[in-house]
Amino acid sequence: MSRSAAPILITGASQRIGLYCAERLLDEGQPVIISYRTERDGVHRLRERGALALQADFSNEAGILAFIEALKGHTDCLRAIVHNASDWLTEAPGQEADAFQRMFSVHMLAPYLINLHCEALLRESSPADIVHLSDDVARKGSEKRIAYCASKAGLDNLTLSFAARFAPHIKVNGIAPALVMFNADDDESYRKKTLAKSALGIEPGPQVIYQGLRYLLDNPYVTGTTLTLNGGRHLK
Repeated sequence: MSRSAAPILITGASQRIGLYCAERLLDEGQPVIISYRTERDGVHRLRERGALALQADFSNEAGILAFIEALKGHTDCLRAIVHNASDWLTEAPGQEADAFQRMFSVHMLAPYLINLHCEALLRESSPADIVHLSDDVARKGSEKRIAYCASKAGLDNLTLSFAARFAPHIKVNGIAPALVMFNADDDESYRKKTLAKSALGIEPGPQVIYQGLRYLLDNPYVTGTTLTLNGGRHLK
């Protein structure tokens, strides 16, 4: 595992998987920049450890472009970009278009614009990587989360297109997890039902995402690939 003086950007790193990955990178001495939407304890923890934390609103083009300008004001190079920022909205009757547009913006427009506008920053580092955090549910769709699945499927396609465009200097890959960690308020019935969806039947924790991220960062011969971390859901 090589440490780079160029920082790694992780979007949406105020909690859960993003926070865990940021802390692990800091443990290794890797400089880290994060974006966050809402000020949380995790943001304070990362700041105390030396991470640069930039507030960002990825729900619209103006907010995305403002974040990019702020980022460029703090660094002239990037070792990697990890697109972890995500939204999980209910498509309530009468609000379907708003939900779709917001999730399209967070899951597709933000990675698209950040990748395009930060290409020069990544080219200052060798190696250089982009990693898109997708979702295994995009593989089969969801009758209850149509907009979410569609936007995550679009993110998977961005992986392919940017990998082709940025090769050979910048590797572009994805990670598509299924259940990684429950929320504190998930009841026992829900936990049991969800665990039964996979062949392995475990709650693996955020470390499996970091292991996947580390593999993609360290392997020089992988690009245009989405790494599936679903515990064998496709076998059920």
